[in-house]
Amino acid sequence: MTAAQGETRPLRIVVVDDHPVVRAGIVAMLSEHDGLEVVGTGRNGAECLNLVADLAPDLVLTDLRMPVMDGVETTARLSATPGAPPVLVLTTYDSDTDIVRAIEAGARGYLLKDAPLQTLVDAIRSAVRGEEVLAPEVAARLSARGQVARSAQLSAREIEIVALVADGLSNAAIGRRLFIGEATVKTHLLRAFAKLGVNDRTAAVSAAYREGLIRLD
Repeated sequence: MTAAQGETRPLRIVVVDDHPVVRAGIVAMLSEHDGLEVVGTGRNGAECLNLVADLAPDLVLTDLRMPVMDGVETTARLSATPGAPPVLVLTTYDSDTDIVRAIEAGARGYLLKDAPLQTLVDAIRSAVRGEEVLAPEVAARLSARGQVARSAQLSAREIEIVALVADGLSNAAIGRRLFIGEATVKTHLLRAFAKLGVNDRTAAVSAAYREGLIRLD
């Protein structure tokens, strides 16, 4: 079962990447922070699933394209497993197809490997808290390529979910209110982030309010 973030111990992370040098570099960077601990590393999704079962980490940090089992399938399997840790994708691939596939599989967030270390650290902590993380570059690229509609064209469901976020509801509470799964809530939120050009819940609420999509009572 995933452990919640606490003050008494570091967050336990499993890092999955098929390139040994990249994997070692990520581990070295994360090890610089007292609040983070890499408890296991894997070369593909199959190894990741075994590590999660054995180690019960707080978060999985995974690449997208890997042999044997890629990051999307790994994310989907973990998302379908009760008590599994959240998945944060860290990759060099920034195509709209890759991003949407990862989000729809249930990824808590999507970052590019050129992200600053502090951005990665903050994203890990946010993901463990249950927040969605979308790199600004990813949101901008999705919008620029026109694969996701602009902010004025948020779907009715996306507007509804952002409004509930503004009311202070968690993803789980929103799912119960709307009779949809928590992973579906996350997917709608991350798509709304991309359309609004933001990368967190607070900014999404502010942007939606500015555009007249929601009202704040």
